[in-house]
Amino acid sequence: MKRSVRIFWKIFLYGFLAFVALILAINWGLLGKMPSISELENPTMLQASEVYADDGTLMGKYYLERGNRVNVQYKDISPNVINALVSTEDERFYQHSGIDFKRTVSAVAHLGQNGGASTITQQLALNLFNDRSSNPFMRIIQKLQEWIIAIKLERNFTKEEILALYLNAVSFSENTYGIRSASRTFFQKEPDQLNVEESALLVGMVNAPSLFNPRRNPKAARDRRNVVINQMVRNHKL
Repeated sequence: MKRSVRIFWKIFLYGFLAFVALILAINWGLLGKMPSISELENPTMLQASEVYADDGTLMGKYYLERGNRVNVQYKDISPNVINALVSTEDERFYQHSGIDFKRTVSAVAHLGQNGGASTITQQLALNLFNDRSSNPFMRIIQKLQEWIIAIKLERNFTKEEILALYLNAVSFSENTYGIRSASRTFFQKEPDQLNVEESALLVGMVNAPSLFNPRRNPKAARDRRNVVINQMVRNHKL
């Protein structure tokens, strides 16, 4: 074997072992706190306290920062919302186990020009257990943490439960968190009543809540809604 080939394989082997050691260190919490199995099985999200009148009319809500949220179960979410979300954020959601390696390789090869590599499960991991770091090195560590948490979430929850958790956790425009609060805020509806256009508008907000706020930026919000609808068509959901 040529010396250059030996050097290449040594570098490859040492690099692989270093990567494995890094993953183990992250999993064991040596580079930052990792959620326990109990925390994964019982994720906590701040929720609003709702105040109703005697006749059942909602009078108002009390909540802390990032707490304007009322959780909802998967069965109470319109299929239009689910189809819009999967078509736009993670087309291969039902095929992967937390990490979409095909999408990751494509994102690296095209330097992110074709979109990010984060799956819905990875985004859920970030929303539940982390705040996105601005430090490039810490963001790499955080991304590996998301991989590990995503795999654990997939082992502990069904795909439907993951989608419901994600839609309950994610932020929308105007300080609303979760699909139920967003549905009530923008359409005065429960999330199981949302039609295709409304679902696409709300899912489109997830990408950039301030930019795609339909009250402040109606044209940008409408254009983004149309992108989501086109994604639904491309994925045979419309």
